[in-house]
Amino acid sequence: MSQDKSREFLHSGNDKDKFKFFFKATLLQQVNDLLKNIYEHLKSATALICELEESIKPIQKEIEELQGKIRNMEHVEEISQQVQQLKKKLAWSWVYDVDKQLVEQNAKIGILKDRIPACQAKIDMQLSVLEELKERISKKKAQIACMMEKTTEVRRMKDELQQMLSMATKEKLELEEEYGRKTNHVQKMVKRVRFLEQQVQDIHEQHVQSTQAEESEIEEKVKELQHEIDAANSTLTRLKEEESALLESINMGSSEIARIGNEIEELEKRRREIAHSIRELHQHQTNKITAFGGDRVINLLRAIERHQQRFKKPPVGPVGAHLTLINGDTWARAVENAIGRLFNAFIVTNHKDALVLRGCAREANYNHLQILIYDFSRPRLNIPPHMLPQTSHPTTLSVLHTENHIVFNVLVDMGDAERQVLVRDYNAGKAVAFEERILNLKEVYTLDGYKMFSRGSVQTTLPPNKKQRSGRLCSSFDDQIMDLQRDESNINEEAQERKRRKRDAEDSMQGLQGHLRSVKRRRQDAERDLMAKKLTLQDVQNSYVAEASSSAASNVDELHQEISKVCEEMQEKKILLEKLRTRMNEAEMKANELKVSFENLCESAKGDIDAFDKSENDLITLEQALLDEESKKVHYEGLMNNKVLSPINEAEAHFRELENIRLENCKKASIICPEAEIEALGGCNGSTPEQLSAQLTRLSQRLRHESQRYSESIDDLRMLCEKKERKIRRKQQTYQAFREKLNACEQALNLRWSKFQRNATLLKRQLTWQFNGHLRKKGISGQIKISYEEKTLSVEVKMPQDASSSTVRDTKGLSGGERSFSTLCFALALHEMTEAPFRAMDEFDVFMDAVSRKISLDTLVDFALAQGSQWVFITPHDVSMVKQGERIKKQHMAAPRS
Repeated sequence: MSQDKSREFLHSGNDKDKFKFFFKATLLQQVNDLLKNIYEHLKSATALICELEESIKPIQKEIEELQGKIRNMEHVEEISQQVQQLKKKLAWSWVYDVDKQLVEQNAKIGILKDRIPACQAKIDMQLSVLEELKERISKKKAQIACMMEKTTEVRRMKDELQQMLSMATKEKLELEEEYGRKTNHVQKMVKRVRFLEQQVQDIHEQHVQSTQAEESEIEEKVKELQHEIDAANSTLTRLKEEESALLESINMGSSEIARIGNEIEELEKRRREIAHSIRELHQHQTNKITAFGGDRVINLLRAIERHQQRFKKPPVGPVGAHLTLINGDTWARAVENAIGRLFNAFIVTNHKDALVLRGCAREANYNHLQILIYDFSRPRLNIPPHMLPQTSHPTTLSVLHTENHIVFNVLVDMGDAERQVLVRDYNAGKAVAFEERILNLKEVYTLDGYKMFSRGSVQTTLPPNKKQRSGRLCSSFDDQIMDLQRDESNINEEAQERKRRKRDAEDSMQGLQGHLRSVKRRRQDAERDLMAKKLTLQDVQNSYVAEASSSAASNVDELHQEISKVCEEMQEKKILLEKLRTRMNEAEMKANELKVSFENLCESAKGDIDAFDKSENDLITLEQALLDEESKKVHYEGLMNNKVLSPINEAEAHFRELENIRLENCKKASIICPEAEIEALGGCNGSTPEQLSAQLTRLSQRLRHESQRYSESIDDLRMLCEKKERKIRRKQQTYQAFREKLNACEQALNLRWSKFQRNATLLKRQLTWQFNGHLRKKGISGQIKISYEEKTLSVEVKMPQDASSSTVRDTKGLSGGERSFSTLCFALALHEMTEAPFRAMDEFDVFMDAVSRKISLDTLVDFALAQGSQWVFITPHDVSMVKQGERIKKQHMAAPRS
């Protein structure tokens, strides 16, 4: 094991070559080859023994044939005796068989006669039960008639109270509304009085500040200016009205354009939906399974086929693919509304299969797959007629057909398909769901998509789904595609019409906007002119003091008169408010009283109605029980005539016939042998004449066949058989001894092989620990990974400068000194695992620095002293640093001549 070999080991890039080096160095290769060689030898020896054992099988077959011949020849005489005995037994068996029939017939007659009192007693009991049920039904009908009259009166009173309550509530709301309006009017009057008082105060202040001026001149000038302002005001008002009208027209036009745009978008959306539906229907025509999940279900089925071995039982699905409609596509939409939620589902037998199917769905990118868990071992359910809705309308289950019993059971147990009734129109559905009180009814579905059901006293009707056009179970999609294409054509025409109207509205909008800009410019000019005239009037009003003071007194008198008038009117309104409040309180009290009376009446009527419903159900139960009892009575009368009296007559006639047959058979059997001889042979042992006859025929044929089959004597056959058995027995004992020795060797080999594998595992751990222990002397850490299965070995070393990093570098990335020291550590680890009297290492430190060389030399010397074997170290460097010792010898060679 030289340094070159170790360096080649560490620098090699092939992990398998490294493993071979380690395997040979630790002698594991030699032991492995030895064990494999032994295994091959054992295999060859086992094959040889098997071949020897096969070689004696023809002789064993010959022995078996001889033994069969001997047994057959021994049976010939026995068969002859058995034939004679069987003939005697057969003769008397006919007598005994008739005796047995006579006993059975007599017992049968007794049993039939015993039935007469029991049947008559049951018929009498049914008659008494029928009388009792008829009496109870008549009493129950009288009770229901009384309750019906009472319930009708209660319902009439309930309707009257409800109408009075609604009128009182309406009157109360009208009074509250009137009270609110008058209160608002009074508040407006209060504000009006305050405003007038403020005007009076303003007039007095203006009268104090104003001065006297020329009345006639100022009045003419003010009138002229006021006239000009009024003209400008009228012009500005007209322009504003025109501008408002234009703005309103523009807003209406914009709204119309927006509305048309929304209609176009809605039509485009509907067109896209119809196109998508047409594509789906074309796809369904190609592959019907795509109707129940699209392309995703195809990918899912392929994934299920790939992972089929992982399922305990293959999943069933989609459910809709296993269903077909009976008698055309009439009920397709109603069935879709009823159980359409189950069409895309898959069924598995347990939770484990559900998890596997969920994984297949993720692989097929089929999210939110509906998975149903149902026991596949359950047989097809048989639903009794009394558990189905008693109606002439079909149920969802009755219009569907499936060959798969699992799908059928799921529709019943999880879809309640047997309790969903299908009707033609809304009126029929309303009658079935809410008026006929049908038992075992859950929901009602109409052809146009309505769903109706009752939960207690609550009646619910759900409108049809507008997006749903037809069912996915239709046998042909051509009509649906034609209807959709016709709808798409109509929608395209309607969209083109909307677009034309939108273009016209946009052109009209542009003209209105141009006119609006012109009106805005004229309105702005009029506003500027009006403002100039108002400023002129304000200047003139500064001189209008005398006239203002003269007219101030008259204005104040008018304001005071108006204030008094408003106060009087406000007082009248307050009196009316008080009256309204009183009427409102009375209306509220009346409404509360009516509400309490209505609630009390409803509470009392609830018990009567419940009792009425209970009585009706009891009457139906009694009538059904009456029908059942009548059918039982008819059944027992039929049993008396058909199953009792008639069979008794037939049985007695047959008994007399059997007695005559027994006399004839007994005479014939006595001729063959006396009955005492048969009793000495043990009788017929319960065998029938047919069995004895068949047995006699078989034995006679066998006797003839066996007599003609063999020509040898039985003694010769026995001697030949014994000779062959002795020969075979010796060989079997020899081969058995060989087999036991081979088994012992095989057990020993297995024991050694297990020990070899354990030692290999321990050597792998020891090599890593010792390699890492030597590396630590220089602050390095490392690891050796060995795989005996893959036959690979890899070395990883982590340097101190890489302490902050989690990566471990291979020896190829080390420097020369680091590589040499790593090589040395590996060599020492292998040296410690092997035994040798002489060891040598050559130029192990040529690439090391001084520190590494010192550590390496000390490590080697300490290791050699601890091992006790003889070591030879050869190095071109100075070894003076090596410590002296009794077991250490240093020799320095002179330099070669130049």
